[in-house]
Amino acid sequence: MDRKFKRQEYARYKKLGDKWRKPRGRTSKMRRYEAGKPDMPAIGYGSPKASRNLHPSGYKDVLVHNMKELENLDPATEAARISSSIGNHKKAMMLEKASELGIKVLNK
Repeated sequence: MDRKFKRQEYARYKKLGDKWRKPRGRTSKMRRYEAGKPDMPAIGYGSPKASRNLHPSGYKDVLVHNMKELENLDPATEAARISSSIGNHKKAMMLEKASELGIKVLNK
């Protein structure tokens, strides 16, 4: 679960936006966890260890730069993300090889 936490007085100033900062004021209602104030990040909001750092598809996201790296992937648990520095010709060859090996490519 990817939760967005709001900064104290985010609604008052547009510039505060999506930047989280811990409230440190002596009388801060948010710091004291008063009702009606935004939630603060806490250990209980963490995602399960098994699903942490995984792509939403459930595969481990692996950046691939060449054919050798692509061939070393485990199709059951890992999915390839082809590097942006790869040209169209080589990328087409890599996509063909990935479909042969049954490897999921995240950025076709």
